[in-house]
Amino acid sequence: MATIASLGVWAAMVLMMSGPARAQSSPDGVQWATLDGKPPIVIAHRGASGYRPEHTLASYRLAIEFGADYIEPDLVATRDGHLIARHEPLLDDTTDVKSRPEFASRRSTKTLDGKQVTGFFASDFTLAEIRQLRAVQPNPARSKEYDGKFEVPTFEEILDLVQQESARRGRPIGIYPETKHPAFHLALALPLEDRLIEALQRRGLNEAGTPIFIQSFESANLQYLRPRTELPLVQLMDQGSLIYDQSGTRVVGVDIPAYGDHRGGERPTSLADVAKYANAIGPWKRQILRDVGQPRLLTTTVIEQAHGAGLRVHTYTFRNEPATLAAEYDNDPLNEYRRFYELGVDGVFSDFSDTALKARAHYSSR
Repeated sequence: MATIASLGVWAAMVLMMSGPARAQSSPDGVQWATLDGKPPIVIAHRGASGYRPEHTLASYRLAIEFGADYIEPDLVATRDGHLIARHEPLLDDTTDVKSRPEFASRRSTKTLDGKQVTGFFASDFTLAEIRQLRAVQPNPARSKEYDGKFEVPTFEEILDLVQQESARRGRPIGIYPETKHPAFHLALALPLEDRLIEALQRRGLNEAGTPIFIQSFESANLQYLRPRTELPLVQLMDQGSLIYDQSGTRVVGVDIPAYGDHRGGERPTSLADVAKYANAIGPWKRQILRDVGQPRLLTTTVIEQAHGAGLRVHTYTFRNEPATLAAEYDNDPLNEYRRFYELGVDGVFSDFSDTALKARAHYSSR
């Protein structure tokens, strides 16, 4: 264990405070059905991405102001090996790269998750070139007023922000990085995992008890990470990753693609297999409450089964726009959060962390 002096302000604060970021005892009269009985965490999905262009320092800062427990940077690599925050290796929809004639020749075709994809890849740009780009809002349903105002941040800059804001606010702010398309980066000789661990190690943050989760949709890189970190790992579940029984409610297997990355050994086939290397799963919310064409969503036993295997459940993605809500929520996102809190979810990824926190407070005071 590193000494407190070597950890820096943020990590030292974590060691002196009990539990993970914002952990608290259940209020009197409130029985949370989470794995540890504590309130579910609120993870700012790509920052406050409902209000600012995603994965910018402005987006993360606003989420911190709201009071989010964790901020979530998705990580990809530049050509010269720097970790930057983008939702995908492609820059097309989240930056102004398509309007930059000086970079027109960088458009290329690569194999991404087994498919041929054409666009502007971060791995074809140096960090200095990335610095010339500006972030834009990719969601057509949201305001474009902040387009072109913010740079693409590095992971180091995000760590700086969290460390500064934690010290200023007197609370540890968690970080929830995702290694994006790790097999793709491995094939380019730009593996993400060691870069991530080294960045955390330099700051004394690769320590058990630090409020950091590391997540991935792939399993091989999480298995590769398992002996290299004591931080909790999260196996994300894409559509199709969970296999159900005939009733459509109970999980009988998992199917997680490897994309040719065999660093981590065998592919898991059950939640018990996932629990051998991960501490939580991150299913899509429609894998917990399924839309199977009935008047109401079908309730599954995903949370109950995951808890039985010792896995937390952090589900994605909660949004305020009516088009993203099932009919039974009556166009009120608070109703959606309330339902998942009732089921015992351990965390929610939200583009609107202020709404998620409001819903949690309402649930606590019921």
